[in-house]
Amino acid sequence: MSELWERNRLYSFLRHWVDRCTRRSFSSLKVEGTLPDDGKAVIIAPNHCNTLMDALVVLQSRREATAFGARADIFRNPTAAKALHFLRIVPIARKRDGLRSVAQNLEILPVILDTLHHNTPFCIFPEGRHRTMYSLLPIHKGVVRIALKNAATQPTYIVPAGLNYSDFFRYMGTCTLRYGEPIDVNRFVEEHKDLSKPDLYEALSSELWHRIASLILYIPDDENYEARLAELRPPRKKRWWEIPLAVISSPVFLLCALLSLPLWGAAEYICRFKIKDKAFSNSVRFLVRMVGYPLFFLIWAVILFLCFTPLAAAALLLLFCYSYSFFYDWLKLLRR
Repeated sequence: MSELWERNRLYSFLRHWVDRCTRRSFSSLKVEGTLPDDGKAVIIAPNHCNTLMDALVVLQSRREATAFGARADIFRNPTAAKALHFLRIVPIARKRDGLRSVAQNLEILPVILDTLHHNTPFCIFPEGRHRTMYSLLPIHKGVVRIALKNAATQPTYIVPAGLNYSDFFRYMGTCTLRYGEPIDVNRFVEEHKDLSKPDLYEALSSELWHRIASLILYIPDDENYEARLAELRPPRKKRWWEIPLAVISSPVFLLCALLSLPLWGAAEYICRFKIKDKAFSNSVRFLVRMVGYPLFFLIWAVILFLCFTPLAAAALLLLFCYSYSFFYDWLKLLRR
């Protein structure tokens, strides 16, 4: 089995399509800040609020490969485990997975350290689970353990990252990924050399937590969460031209809805009836786009060129390429 840091032509080829599908999943996707490139090992530590989309947004932020840690239970199927390894993802067990599973992290740690030593950034979500709220859970010790272990043999950074979504559940919203000021782990250890090991873990976790919190819309998880969110994000003002635009563009919407019916129909069926955690809704819509577009492009190409003139078929096929996004964009316009 190949190492996470090794170059893979198939992976590089597929990255172009995956990154394009990620960017087309948002009406606006911005990246602020960059990762340090001075030769030190880089551990990326973002907040976790939108399931698979979080990793995809981080992945598309740079051309080079990035390795990821994910919850260990999704690796139980051998076929899935091989596919995830191909995607440069390794299992990270959590306490709730049981002590035996957590002990297996010791087998994964050398793989992660080897990846960092070959200048491939490793992304781990330090909260340990996702939550669709503008808040931040306590930092688990996993990211600190990896950072301190690697810093013993190589200069190491932890880069806090903030993922900010306009909506966790509706497709084609906006997202901003902010990379914050790196924590120089070796310097941090030197400056806190008088601390015991548990206190050092706590200090580094606290520093990382505060840096991530400063990069996101952070609302403490209390009884007044909804009221405070309404204060920070007042209702959007209606614009006079939105209703005429919705009416004028409705014929195009109907045509786009027809062309992309197999895609959005499948996505919405899965979201409504097959998944229990609605936080995965936009991840499902992304996966349907990524897998379904190439297949239905070929199907529509055959049908359209058999039924229409080449010019009309080409125009409709071009419209199909944007139909899935336009379908959700128009619904967003209608809601406004």
